[in-house]
Amino acid sequence: MTISIPQIKPRVLVVGSINMDLVVRSARLPVPGETLIGDGLSEIPGGKGANQAVGAARLGADVTLIGRVGDDGFGDTLRSSLGVEGVRLDGVERTQNCCSGVAIISVERSGQNCITVVPGANGRLTPDDVRKHAQAVASADVLLLQLEVPIETVLTAIELARTNNVLTILDPAPAVNDYPPELLCVDVVCPNESEAASMTGVEITSTESAYRAAEKLQQRGARQVVITLGDKGAVFRDASGNSGHLAPFTVTAIDTTAAGDAFAAALAIRLAEGKSLQEAGRFACAAGAVAASREGAQPGMPSRADVHALLS
Repeated sequence: MTISIPQIKPRVLVVGSINMDLVVRSARLPVPGETLIGDGLSEIPGGKGANQAVGAARLGADVTLIGRVGDDGFGDTLRSSLGVEGVRLDGVERTQNCCSGVAIISVERSGQNCITVVPGANGRLTPDDVRKHAQAVASADVLLLQLEVPIETVLTAIELARTNNVLTILDPAPAVNDYPPELLCVDVVCPNESEAASMTGVEITSTESAYRAAEKLQQRGARQVVITLGDKGAVFRDASGNSGHLAPFTVTAIDTTAAGDAFAAALAIRLAEGKSLQEAGRFACAAGAVAASREGAQPGMPSRADVHALLS
């Protein structure tokens, strides 16, 4: 297969979290009250915002990140690792007297994981931080958002993007107890099945129930919807009401921590390049599968060649 590389890089602006992932590996995940002996500990740059920024950069985008790190050693490491990946750091502020965000991730040998996040500086990303970079928002082709930073900051970014006719994509993770209605006033929302169920009240047990959830998300404001279903692929519903199933790719899962972030980054890239939701979703499924077959959040993000190799 010929690898298509765009002549002009799509401009992706990410507003989101920047974490240091402390990854603990063990044969299985502990149950409450249990102590297990782990196989190892790794410090890996992560955070949904940073992961998606790196994912988009590796897929060929010109990426700017708006976020915050602390004034600790993790902050220095996180900024450095993003810079190495080519992510623009003009919008990454250092927060005084505050720790950087940390995620404690337990991963079992099957690839399944559970995560505890300490927001740190991410919790201090304000609407004014976004407004300060309003020109970067206005000049982007696509704005990519998640929910590991304050909701009011996300809403400000959505408002600025809509004012400037910038494509908006929301990855509504992690799930929150209360979703403001205006949060779904985006061009694309891409939850996983548990997040979609939380947002709609529809228990997702099949592709048909996923289609119902997608329709409800559209009724609540989202222009287009993609719901990821893990090893069952994904379903989509476009602006015309057309729905479809995106078949999964068969890979050996090693670490699913950032598969959703790779998916969101790839979806953003292909939509910014003018592809249909179905085409972009297929590409995104492949990107998520490649990420799941690798260790680590940012280290596991695929290149465009990696994705095309799986698609072929």
